[in-house]
Amino acid sequence: MTSDSPSSPRPPAVGRRTVLGAAAAAPVLAALPSAAAAAPAAGHGGPRRLQGGGDLGPNVIVFDPSTPGIQARLDEVFARQEEDQFGPGRYQFFFKPGAYHGLNAQLGFYTSVSGLGLSPDDTTIHGDLTVDAGWFDGNATQNFWRSAENLALVPANGTNRWAVAQAAPFRRMHVRGDLNLASSTYGWASGGYIADSRIDGTVGPYSQQQWYTRESSVGGWTNAVWNMVFSGVEGAPAQSFPDPPYTTLDTTPISREKPFLYLDGEKYRVFLPALRRNARGVTWGSGTPRGTSLPLERFYVAQPGDSSATLNRALEQGLHLLLTPGIYHVDQPVRVNRPNTVVLGLGYATLVPDNGVTALKVADVDGVRLAGFLIDAGTVNSPVLLEVGPRGACQNHAANPITVQDVFIRIGGAGPGRATTSMVVNARHTIIDHTWVWRADHGEGVGWETNRCDFGVVVNGHDVLATGLFVEHFNKYDVQWNGERGRTIFFQNEKAYDAPNQAAIQNGSLKGYAAYKVGDHVTTHEGWGMGSYCYYNVDPTIVQHHGFAAPERPGVRFHHLMVISLSGHGQYECVINDTGAPTSGTNTVPSVVVSYP
Repeated sequence: MTSDSPSSPRPPAVGRRTVLGAAAAAPVLAALPSAAAAAPAAGHGGPRRLQGGGDLGPNVIVFDPSTPGIQARLDEVFARQEEDQFGPGRYQFFFKPGAYHGLNAQLGFYTSVSGLGLSPDDTTIHGDLTVDAGWFDGNATQNFWRSAENLALVPANGTNRWAVAQAAPFRRMHVRGDLNLASSTYGWASGGYIADSRIDGTVGPYSQQQWYTRESSVGGWTNAVWNMVFSGVEGAPAQSFPDPPYTTLDTTPISREKPFLYLDGEKYRVFLPALRRNARGVTWGSGTPRGTSLPLERFYVAQPGDSSATLNRALEQGLHLLLTPGIYHVDQPVRVNRPNTVVLGLGYATLVPDNGVTALKVADVDGVRLAGFLIDAGTVNSPVLLEVGPRGACQNHAANPITVQDVFIRIGGAGPGRATTSMVVNARHTIIDHTWVWRADHGEGVGWETNRCDFGVVVNGHDVLATGLFVEHFNKYDVQWNGERGRTIFFQNEKAYDAPNQAAIQNGSLKGYAAYKVGDHVTTHEGWGMGSYCYYNVDPTIVQHHGFAAPERPGVRFHHLMVISLSGHGQYECVINDTGAPTSGTNTVPSVVVSYP
């Protein structure tokens, strides 16, 4: 296959991340009904119907055990992507089922590596899948936008290194050894997310400040820094917050794993894992996982350069979308109106809205699955970048919720970008499973007004669950939750670094906007394992009243909250509402509230 020409590496910008120190059921496999998607349109003069299936494009690179030069190909892409934090390169590596020996797949930016079996154990790499931070002097806090899925690893020296920060999921993996989440220098690190994975040995987070692990199995867990959260994890450490800061839930209330591409013989299919309730442990441990599958012919295989009109025509025909790696400019919203539609990205496929449009809108319908892509704000302000359900959505989706998984949103960094709100969730029962919604603090097009975005995530729908919610740097509320019966398991936040002065963040009579605000009218809400950090590097005298704000009602409950002032650049007066001790001077130590109220 061909490959992109090398991108010019950009030097890392110096921001807070360069100076932040670390404190210490029976299987079911069935195809859904086929869609009439391949035939030409009847009559004359109309556009031909779009064809499903087809070539995955030049930046999807597929190996089998007999492929020559695998290591050289991996190294070639890594050389391009290691430092190219805001460049255009996008790559997906697939390994067909079988055994591979002597490989070290190093992952740079916008690079995904996945197996093509139904189970991780169908595809085994005797070697390593490595993320380190040599490009950034051992600092892993900017190792964003890369992923590993659906593979078994037998690490060369017994331990695989995965030193990542945000937007770097580790899903459906089987590590037959230990997993080290820090760089080889054990420098600063700020991650991260594991789901549906089995680590036979011990996970060592070491310098990782926070981490969320969901429905997995671990042989052990060595330490904690600020905030380690587990739900449905066999072998997880016992709950002990704040010392050590472990938040451990026996199960996850509701979940559905991310869709994934696999091979059925020589044919590609997309597996759609089934919904689980009160889930614990991996989905794939005892044979074929529960769920359904779709042939690739049911998908429009999109290529960079496809217009939003083309993507919408495919959706209107009844096709799903598979976004191959690359950048897609859309001048109208991609509209997902049909129940059970899948929009799946490979290799960090990226939607960029032009002319201030919303990049993607989902109707108030059952079972839509959005997974595996990035939305990058355009230069003209968009009111919303991702809308899950229209305003006023009220349908009950409890039996078949909408899922948003590994969908990441960025405002600025790759260039000037603007929006008012990044993500709005109006649809009831939506599951947000791992997102990083980020107003950039470094890169190009960055400044208090240059890449302005007032709100990160706004939840208006009732009964929404977030598992692994990372939202950072917004000009006002990072999360504003207006729906009833909302739940969040793990929240990681940093307030915007670049506020020019106290007046710029003033919120009426309050000093600053909370990182996580529950609407004043809400009667029932619950959160576990949540942290907010401030690093006001433009004006270190800024005071933030609290990290969390919520109505004082018995049904609104929080467990294991913390706020931290990083090196004394700004301070918090309280943790939640008027409760919790202030942060202390220049010491980067958490102020905690174990239970609220």
